Amino acid sequence: MTQTQARVDTVIFGGGIAGLWLLNRLVAEGRNAVLFEQDALGSSQTIASQGMIHGGIKYALGGALTGESEAIAAMPGHWARCLEGKGDVDISACNVLSHHFYLWSTRSITSKLTSFFASKMLRGRVNSVKAADRPPAFDSPQFRGSLYRLADLVLDVPSLLDTLAAPHRDRIFRIDWQTAALLRKDRRIIALRFADGLMLEADHFVFAAGAGNEALLNAVNLEQPAMQRRPLQQVLVKHDFPSPLYAHCMGNNPSPRLTISSHRCNDGRHCWYLGGDLATEGVNMDSGELIERAQKELAELFPWINFGTTQWATLKVDRAEPRQTQLVKPDKAYAERPKDCDNLLVCWPTKLTLTPDMANQASTLLGSTPPNGATGAIPEALGRLPRPPIATPCWETLF
Repeated sequence: MTQTQARVDTVIFGGGIAGLWLLNRLVAEGRNAVLFEQDALGSSQTIASQGMIHGGIKYALGGALTGESEAIAAMPGHWARCLEGKGDVDISACNVLSHHFYLWSTRSITSKLTSFFASKMLRGRVNSVKAADRPPAFDSPQFRGSLYRLADLVLDVPSLLDTLAAPHRDRIFRIDWQTAALLRKDRRIIALRFADGLMLEADHFVFAAGAGNEALLNAVNLEQPAMQRRPLQQVLVKHDFPSPLYAHCMGNNPSPRLTISSHRCNDGRHCWYLGGDLATEGVNMDSGELIERAQKELAELFPWINFGTTQWATLKVDRAEPRQTQLVKPDKAYAERPKDCDNLLVCWPTKLTLTPDMANQASTLLGSTPPNGATGAIPEALGRLPRPPIATPCWETLF
């Protein structure tokens, strides 16, 4: 077999939000970077996201702004600049589902929530909603709780994936790990080898494949950084109520009792995608049991809404993250070099919102841009590899 050698500056593995954002960032900085994805772009964790770009208020309800909420307080502004085409990554073509998110309480905890949101800690990040300005889902005299509007964005995740992939489709390839392998020697990854004899070398390799990072680390005999999985089981309900809703319902826990995002399906009907405590506490329920619980929640919280004909489904999702003590939720994005491999970065954004922060960390660790940068040609030999499609969202595949 004839061996062909090719070289780029940076090879990224993983075509979800982390890898695609980082590809855009590095090429803009002048790096000759390419990306490999084994399935569809955004498959698994990214496409299962509700698309919320939040500033941490939903994590601050324990009575103080935590380290986690402070770490992401600037993120909506960062994403807003990118949506205007003025940030580090241009996503101005992305479809924005909503420029704000609602947060509401049932009557039983209204006074507690009102007192908290009136405190000086929130620095104008939350506004009370008057009855005349309520969205259709709360436009009923039966609604007796408190309603607030948060300065949080909601993005159409398939559109976001397409927006990030579009400028660099010539740099994105599908990889079959049955016929490709990473080669490591001493403290460096030396090449990505393909079955046809192509050896792709790079100065830097980046693992940004979410849950796939675990297998990638095993492939190059690295035990650290260790990964954790925090599972969810989301509920989807397809219905005839015509108005979208993007909202958190607060109960007695610091985390939202229920989180709702809305998505218009290809057949014209709407789907509410349900998360929050419903999804975390229901992770070990069978699908029917969790759907029954979700039906009771919506009946209790929205007794005035006629949902018409409904269809129900559940989706299990693993949130892949760097391992924490007692498997708690990380409070920041992660990008680090393993101590035993000098030219590898391992990245997890830990949540969609923090992706730009992860890219900032990765860019700093990669250091100065090589002189030839992105002007270096994409190796011609890569052109024969297949290209991955954009993943299909769950509200199209489950019904």
